[in-house]
Formats: sequence, C-alpha cells, structure tokens
Amino acid sequence: MKRRSLLKLLSVLPIGSAVGQPLWRDAIEQHRVGSPKNLFQELGVRTFINAAGTYTAMTGSLMRPEVLETINSSSTTFCMLDELQDKVGERIANLVKAESAVVTSGCFSAMTLGLAGILTGMDEKKVEQLPHLDGTDMKSEVICQKGHNIVYSHALRNTGCKIVQIETAEELRKAINPKTAMLFFLHIQSDQGLIMHEEWVSIAREFDIPTMIDIAADVPPVSNLWKFHEMGFDLVCVSGGKAIRGPQSAGLLMGKKKFIDAARLSMPPRGFNIGRGMKVNKEEILGMYMALEKFIQADHDAEWQQQEESVKKIAVAVQSLPTVSTEIVVPPLGNITPTLHIKWNPDQLGVKGVEVQEKLRAGNPSIEIGSATDDEITITSWMLQPGQDLVVAAHLKAAMS
Repeated sequence: MKRRSLLKLLSVLPIGSAVGQPLWRDAIEQHRVGSPKNLFQELGVRTFINAAGTYTAMTGSLMRPEVLETINSSSTTFCMLDELQDKVGERIANLVKAESAVVTSGCFSAMTLGLAGILTGMDEKKVEQLPHLDGTDMKSEVICQKGHNIVYSHALRNTGCKIVQIETAEELRKAINPKTAMLFFLHIQSDQGLIMHEEWVSIAREFDIPTMIDIAADVPPVSNLWKFHEMGFDLVCVSGGKAIRGPQSAGLLMGKKKFIDAARLSMPPRGFNIGRGMKVNKEEILGMYMALEKFIQADHDAEWQQQEESVKKIAVAVQSLPTVSTEIVVPPLGNITPTLHIKWNPDQLGVKGVEVQEKLRAGNPSIEIGSATDDEITITSWMLQPGQDLVVAAHLKAAMS
C-alpha cells in the first residue's frame, strides 16, 4: 500500500483503542460466510460416534460451545503470553483452591514441567542444564510405588531423573536419600500399591520432600480438582481434554506457587529449556480456563443421570438376544462414568465381541466402542451427542443379531 493511500485510510478510522477494528472484524466475518468445508470428508478421514470414552487416540472429547467461542474470539488479537498465563493462572488457582496454576500442553507436560521446577527452583543456569543432571548439584531420583510406574512415568524421566520403585512404607523410608527430588503418586493406580495417599504425603513431609500426583483421567468427580491440594500434595497434574472438555492438547499443573513459578522457567516463551516444545497458545490457555469454569459450574448430577439413561437404552436394545446379559458398572478409579458391560456366549449367538466391534466400526455411521473380547464388549455414553444413544442401540443390535 502506498503511503498516501495508507494515510487516507487511517484518517477515516476511529480514534482510540478500537482503531481498525471495524475493517478487520468485517474481513474476518466475510471470511466466515458460507458453509465450512468438510475437511474430514475431503481428506478421507473416518469420523465416528464415540461410545468408547475420552481416549487420546480418538481425539479425547468434544469442546463445549463456550470453549469454541472463546478460542475463536481470542484468535483475532495479540497479547503477551506470560501476562496471560499470570492472569489465567490466578483465576484457575481460585477455582481449584490451589496456591497457583498454569496451563500446560497436556497432563504429561505438566508432570515434566512440575518436576523440572522442583529440580531447578528459580536458578536459570540449572534450567539450562536439564536434562543433564550429571556434574550438577541437582537431585536426580523420583520415588514411586512399583504399581504406579507405568508408561506415563516417562514424563518424569524426561528431566534426567531416574525412577526408584518401592512397595512398602518401610522400603520408601529406606529409599529416601540426599538425591531424592520428589515422591510421585499415580491416582488411577491407587489400588496397585500398598501405600495410600495420606500416608504417602505424611512420609514425604517427614523428610521434607515434595510430592506430585497425576489425576489425568480422574475427574469426575469434580471435587478431585481440589481434594488433593487439601490432602497436602504439592503438585497436581490433570488432563484438560477429557471430561473437562477443554482443548485436547491442554492440561493443568496446579499446586504450590514456588514450584509453579519455577516450572514456568522451563516453559515457553523461554527457549533455553526442556519445555520449549511444550507450547500452548493463547487460544488454548483461554479455552482451558473457560472449559474448567464451565465444568465446575455444570450440573453433574443431571449429567450423570443422562449418562445412565443412555447406557440403559443401549442395554435394553440387546437384552432379548440369546445368552446376552448386561451390567452397568462404575469404575472406582479413572474414567468414572456409567460403563455398560455386555456379555454373551459367542458360540450360541454366532458372533464374537471383536467381530461386533469391527462391524460397528465399518458401519454407516461408524461407531467406536470400548474394550472387546470374544464374549464381552463395553460401552460408555458420556461422549455421545443427543440422540446418538438410539443410533448406537439400533446398530449394536443389528451387529449382534
């Protein structure tokens, strides 16, 4: 644009903070006119009805309309990333009754960053040294129960720390040494260890060692968002893209302010750290905040009742088939939702569970269910859209008949 044309344009724009808004907002609106392209269809990507759950491989959950509106509206302007994390973190901390909070790129990222903060404190030289702990004065061991050391503990090893496994409280006390950086607890595996939450925190306090708990898939219940702060855990990590229905790529690191502040030294926008690749943009940060607020405000009793009614409809549709039995079970840990278990004799019914799963997957519409064996399948309804329970019921009966 020529200088004269630019000056002429500026002369007709309103003065003040809204300079240029009418023009660029009109341009955005004009860009939105018309039906959006169905890129899934164009690219040949299969979409499906989700009667399985909030699995990462199935792209988690669907964001609430308010979250999508927040993401779209926040994408039309700029801000400073640290300032946004400051302000949003304060709001989130207030919602979850914690000292501090920060939006991360998923729960796995929250675990890595939280431990990084414990290791480095506010020392930027140490931040730059991670994950190379040899030759430094940083601690290098994380203790967890043997049953808690599953694939997700790799998030902790990303810092350079090694995992020390124990089974009893006596072993835990013996394992603690000057190299111990943190005690880690995986909530979904609580029943796979001998030491429960309160005792874990109590022993950590005896030795003045920080604690972290991973509750990635452990909301609902909504009270878990603050229960573990009140219990005494120093850091709590949760996924944002499951039941909270925030961006699938977002999560939360919540807890003691001194550790959150230190963890942020290993986060973008800084680039001299192990977390530079764990970037969250302004849209995800604001979308995560909106999702959390709406999740906490939701009528969880009504949502639970709706989920129960939906799986009951699906159960009724197949109960008349030979040898079929149905049971609604609520998992005690993780993915806590009414879960329909359907069992039958595959020899008498003439079809196996894995075959039913494939039939549903190949159908129109395509439907994904939970686990499948020769004689059993599982189904949940919490990711179903209104009316899809009846679609699942009809297609399931056809696939099993």
